[in-house]
Amino acid sequence: MAVNSKKIAVYVVVVFALYVIITDPAKAADYVQIGFEGISTAARSVGDFMTWIADGAKN
Repeated sequence: MAVNSKKIAVYVVVVFALYVIITDPAKAADYVQIGFEGISTAARSVGDFMTWIADGAKN
C-alpha cells in the first residue's frame, strides 16, 4: 500500500511540474532558480560550519 502511495505522489508531482512548465515557463524558471539558490545557501552554510569546526569551534 505504501509503495502505491509513493508512486501516486511522484506521479502527481511530475504532472504538476509538467503543467507549470507548459503553462508558464517563466514561472517554472523562477522555481528552478529559487531551488538552486536554496541548495547553494545550504552548501555555503555547511562549508561555514565545517570551517568553524576545523578552526576549533572558536567564536
